[in-house]
Amino acid sequence: MDQISRIGMDTSKHVFQLHGVNAAEKMVLRKKLRRKEMIAFFQKLAPTVIAIEACGGSHHWARLLTSFGHEVRLIAPQLVKPYVKRGKNDAADAEALCEAMSRPTMRFVPVKTEEQQGALMLMGLRDRLIDNRTQLSNAIRGYAAEFGLVAAKGMAHLDPLFERIQADESLPALARELFAVQAENIIS
Repeated sequence: MDQISRIGMDTSKHVFQLHGVNAAEKMVLRKKLRRKEMIAFFQKLAPTVIAIEACGGSHHWARLLTSFGHEVRLIAPQLVKPYVKRGKNDAADAEALCEAMSRPTMRFVPVKTEEQQGALMLMGLRDRLIDNRTQLSNAIRGYAAEFGLVAAKGMAHLDPLFERIQADESLPALARELFAVQAENIIS
């Protein structure tokens, strides 16, 4: 096999498609590997430049391949799309990645450290929890309105609403019990 100058790697959960070219831009590698074959293949391969689409798992693979001595460049998906020459499939995507990375004006996504990814995970989880809490508080206010009990938006208005609900003996016992369950979920 000729010396590989660069590789485009299309990743997925189980199968990875590789497209490599030599210094003369001649295709010298077109290979499909299963996940378990990836590490052994790249450990044996002489250091080269590898392009991966910036997506789920790409930062992990970039760090791993870098540890084997390769240079990894992540490319945003929208920047790769114009280089897909034929129908969208893994081989065409790998070839497009290989082509896109050769462009002198191509912009690359910096590889995130595990610590950076942990911080992003924290922010994402926090946002999701806030969204869940907002959704629950809106549902509580909606249910309460069905019984003629209205509260303004905002978390500060929920405790007084719950107090009114528990004090209102005209509400069905089941409704008061369900409001109490929701109150526990929104507080904890």
